[in-house]
Amino acid sequence: MKKSDEMFVRRIIMMLAGILFISLSVGLYRLSGFGVDAFTCMNLGISGYLNMQFGTWQLIMNAVILVILFFQGREYIGAGTIVNMVFVGYGADFFCWMVQDLAHMEMSFSLRIGALVLGCLFASLGVAFYMVAEMGMSPYDSVAVLLEKLTHGKIPFQYARVCSDITVVIVGIIFCLAAGNSLWTIIGLGTICNACFNGPVIQFFRTHVSEPLLKYPKKTTGFVDRK
Repeated sequence: MKKSDEMFVRRIIMMLAGILFISLSVGLYRLSGFGVDAFTCMNLGISGYLNMQFGTWQLIMNAVILVILFFQGREYIGAGTIVNMVFVGYGADFFCWMVQDLAHMEMSFSLRIGALVLGCLFASLGVAFYMVAEMGMSPYDSVAVLLEKLTHGKIPFQYARVCSDITVVIVGIIFCLAAGNSLWTIIGLGTICNACFNGPVIQFFRTHVSEPLLKYPKKTTGFVDRK
């Protein structure tokens, strides 16, 4: 196999692995009962308000952001974007169904803590994987990269991510309250950890894990450039 073909295969594998990690992280956050990640928080709040399946609403929300991204940063759109849009929400639903309805697993306090920790790690590792694979980002994850680009690096990715995460959490809270649902179904320790630390941890995994795996040069902004 040619070196270029081998690299392409490795990028596909890394992209798919990243999306799988993201899907598992969403499911783990939900199972932990300590709150979900920021984007899921917003989508659960809105889908609950609309009485719509979470996976369906998340697909719609991603499509709306994708339209904006098409005009402002279409270089971030690729096969991974579409796979992420379709798979993550329904994949999380399926994972929760297997644990709760199929396996009838009781989430003890220790299991909830374990799910929270794994959810936090998988969320950051997953984004780092498919960002570096350069086969398209999820519409939401591209928001922070696009903000970094539009400000010419004045707002680094990790801080842009914190800003976008906090914003969508606030939106989720508003819709959850409007629907008369308990905030503790969507927000908690996991949400706070994700919103405040996800950006820096993604950057850490990009620098120390995903970029070295593909032997990309280290770079602190946007997508990494292949030499």
